[in-house]
Amino acid sequence: MSKFFLPLFSFRRPHVLGFILYFLAGFADGLMVPFFPLWAQHTAAIPVGLIGLLFGCYAGGELIAAPFIGGIADRVGRRPVLILSATGVGLGFIALYFTHGVIEAALVLVVIGIFESVLHPTIYTLIADVTPAAEHRHQFSIARVCSYAGGISGPLLGAVIVQSSLGDVFMASGIALLCGAVLLILCLPETRKHGDEPDDEEDEGFAALLPAFRDRRLAILLFWALLLGVSGSWVEAILPLYAHNQLGMSDTDVGLLFTFGAVLNTFGQITLTKLFSRRSPLFIVLSAGLTLILAFGVLLTSPNILALVVAVCFYSLSQMMVGPLMPAAVSQLAPVRLRATYMAALSVVSDLRDSVGPATGTALFAVAYSLPWMLGIPVVVVAALGLGISLSKRSKSSVQNSENV
Repeated sequence: MSKFFLPLFSFRRPHVLGFILYFLAGFADGLMVPFFPLWAQHTAAIPVGLIGLLFGCYAGGELIAAPFIGGIADRVGRRPVLILSATGVGLGFIALYFTHGVIEAALVLVVIGIFESVLHPTIYTLIADVTPAAEHRHQFSIARVCSYAGGISGPLLGAVIVQSSLGDVFMASGIALLCGAVLLILCLPETRKHGDEPDDEEDEGFAALLPAFRDRRLAILLFWALLLGVSGSWVEAILPLYAHNQLGMSDTDVGLLFTFGAVLNTFGQITLTKLFSRRSPLFIVLSAGLTLILAFGVLLTSPNILALVVAVCFYSLSQMMVGPLMPAAVSQLAPVRLRATYMAALSVVSDLRDSVGPATGTALFAVAYSLPWMLGIPVVVVAALGLGISLSKRSKSSVQNSENV
């Protein structure tokens, strides 16, 4: 069995394969996410107030699995985990194409989430394994650019596919990830070094798989990141429904709107990361919070298509500012032998955001279309202040420790 996990070709820059896999994952998400609410409303006949709950099944599977298998790459290696994860997610999307009922779709989404629970944290771990710590923020920025590049082609292709059937986007998403799994089988070497395995006594129980329960510094960072992420996810989750129901935009136009946001992120991420490279974490997070508040303000005051475009610009800027900070901060906190486990804890926050965010956002939207934007402003203010201060304390502590050494 172990021979199955030996690459046929030895690729000398494994993190580049991680970038490619991130592109394919972004491509698959770009195909599905913009059209999922529309598929749920028109094909599955789900009431608007419940769409977020069905959408949350995707992240719910990740939440179920992450505490138990999120750090498994620290035990069995990065390569087999990535191969099995990409394969499972791809087959899950293809299975979703053949589902007909709401219950069936919910169950398939949970299974997809279980496999995806280890995909992104293990890619981050792979990148951290083979690149210097000083370059992690830059490398994670490149990974995000690859994801955004996939997010450009995904909605573009999706805008064409949905003209025949909304469900076809699931088949295309699944094929993309299966291609990624084949590439990993052929080329990806193992990046976990011998001797980096966690000790048995450090890998027992639920708390060992979620280090947020025992690492207070990490727990604080993750809490504020979750609060900020949930409020920000309202833009992404509600915008398709807002554009379609309030402004009468077509399915194709919604896909093009998401494509525009992905283009901004693709071409702006590296430049913005360099521009903010000498800024303090507090400055970066507060700037991200301010731009997100501006997005909410525009949506509140100007209900028109131009306002949607401006809001997407502000939202994209916010994501570009704060996005690479968290994996870089978590990577610095993590012991090498528990790197995948710490990244899994960050992934749990992402899963909670993707589950709680759409559920709460669409529920608020069902009450009043402006309610998410009104409540989002104070939530972002509190979350940005908390996260910025926590990151600043961690940065000062790291500097003091290096000076003492």
